[in-house]
Amino acid sequence: MNAVIETRSLTKRYGRSRGVEDLDLTVRQGEVFGFLGPNGAGKTTTIRTLMGFLRPTGGSARVLGMDIRRESVQIRSLVGNLPGEFALEDRMTGEGLLKFFGRLRGVKDLGYAHELAERFGAELHRPMRRLSRGNKQKIGLVQAMFHRPPLLILDEPTGGLDPLVQEEFLEIIGEVQDEGRTVFFSSHNLAEVERLCDRVGIIRDGRLAAVETTDTLLNKSFRHVKLTFDKTPDPEPFQALPGVKDLKAEGTSLSFTLYENLDGVVKLAARHRLVGMEYERPSLEEVFLTYYGHHENGGEQ
Repeated sequence: MNAVIETRSLTKRYGRSRGVEDLDLTVRQGEVFGFLGPNGAGKTTTIRTLMGFLRPTGGSARVLGMDIRRESVQIRSLVGNLPGEFALEDRMTGEGLLKFFGRLRGVKDLGYAHELAERFGAELHRPMRRLSRGNKQKIGLVQAMFHRPPLLILDEPTGGLDPLVQEEFLEIIGEVQDEGRTVFFSSHNLAEVERLCDRVGIIRDGRLAAVETTDTLLNKSFRHVKLTFDKTPDPEPFQALPGVKDLKAEGTSLSFTLYENLDGVVKLAARHRLVGMEYERPSLEEVFLTYYGHHENGGEQ
């Protein structure tokens, strides 16, 4: 499968400050790729560098087969981009903006643009200065998508959208993927990432901490376990097992987080009369927090 985005040791520094460091990343044609990280991790820096808005300090990257240093104008002509922060002409209406973007893109038929606007519930006949943040975000999404680009690069695309519009966004992204197009988006909304993405990249302090399929991330990590017995058990033997953390005893039940050694837990539990067992995988949010230790730092996103 062709690489739509490919970086090799991509680095962007701001003087002595770190933006991203030695980023090696491949996004394949036709996949939805989620880019996760807290504020200051390097998500927006990465996107701005890929789009040619920032010049890399080191390394290289190609988008749609083109070099981001030499061919940034061509890249921008083929990519549908929604920045994390963007400004639209205050006096112009949404309709006027779509016509303007249509002329820039060489798109004469705005039928798909109007379809997207209707699905998002975008207000096209009021000046931008009178629109809420959420309504501006809807128009931003339409301008990124209306020309059906082969690659969408979206920075926090559902920010400011209400839940019903977020759901419509998820539906549209599914349709984009069905058409064989590629989506790369950063997000804090872990539920939407879990629903949408084929693979997830987690960036921490400017470096890529992991790239995995969503299922692999969830399946390779810890589990929440609850064992219920017919009599109150002694918790100490369970607490002593390798991989058992945060054990809590309540009545005839033991609850804990298990990082490994399921076989040992089952064998020990079998020495008692077990009447119930719950074994749940964590949410993507919990997996994400294991990479960050609940720590978020400020700075450039």
